[in-house]
Amino acid sequence: MTTHAPQASQSVTLPASLDEAVAALAAMPAAVPVAGGTDLMAAVNSGLLRPAGLVGLGRISEIRGWQYQDGHALLGAGLTLARMGRPDFAALIPGLAAAARAAGPPQVRNAGTLGGNIVTSAPTGDTLPVLAALEANLVVAGPGGARREIPVSHLLAGREMLRPGELVGYVRVPLLHAPQTFLKATGRTGPGRATASVALVLDPARRGVRCAVGAVAAMPLRPLEAEQWVASIIDWDGERKLVPEALAAFGDYVAAACIPDPPPPQDGTEPQTLPPAALHLRRTVAALARRALGRALS
Repeated sequence: MTTHAPQASQSVTLPASLDEAVAALAAMPAAVPVAGGTDLMAAVNSGLLRPAGLVGLGRISEIRGWQYQDGHALLGAGLTLARMGRPDFAALIPGLAAAARAAGPPQVRNAGTLGGNIVTSAPTGDTLPVLAALEANLVVAGPGGARREIPVSHLLAGREMLRPGELVGYVRVPLLHAPQTFLKATGRTGPGRATASVALVLDPARRGVRCAVGAVAAMPLRPLEAEQWVASIIDWDGERKLVPEALAAFGDYVAAACIPDPPPPQDGTEPQTLPPAALHLRRTVAALARRALGRALS
């Protein structure tokens, strides 16, 4: 969290409900909402951010759990990563639980929240590729009790933004009751920021495979053609097994889609090649995608 106290001139509000928090933001537009504070307080302590006020979300109990709704799980934005890593949540949404468990050391997981991971939208956010692969939606709370839904992918891509006074209240995730995997590579041993990550979910009802690659771009990338190709060769009515060559081809397909070759030069000169670092990253993504699919189908 932080060892620095807010400056005396700052206003700190601690609402007890989501609508109270929205009202507080409407009354003080320059204030910043804060839940776990793992990213926000780091920016404050480093001098990168000096908010005029804080709206603390820690006392809002309604966004700290989850409920079931029409074949979906409605996850509160205040759910901590540590809570999502527990076995009961893992039985519900295993891919998201795996990402939460991989999100860093215990002090980060105990404080960090699902909503904070989404709104911060750091490219290395571990939950983000899982939410993209699950095609989750955000339930956004606005002034006057208003609620609207937007796809998580739209917010991450900047296609839709939060309006003044709005807060992410919940995340609506479909319950697929099918295998889900999340794998990531880091630059060091143990918990750390991802250099690449892959989330993969099977959707037997629609005979589909959904994959999202994180940390290699500003937002999670969906290799749609690779998804469609591999879904077409899976025996959905049988054992759902693929030979190693097919798994490897899927990994290469995903990696090439997310880290493509440079475009051919217009002047007829020799085509450029990817630098060694990009080639290494492509191989890493290919390995993660291959393993993720293999585990989901095993």
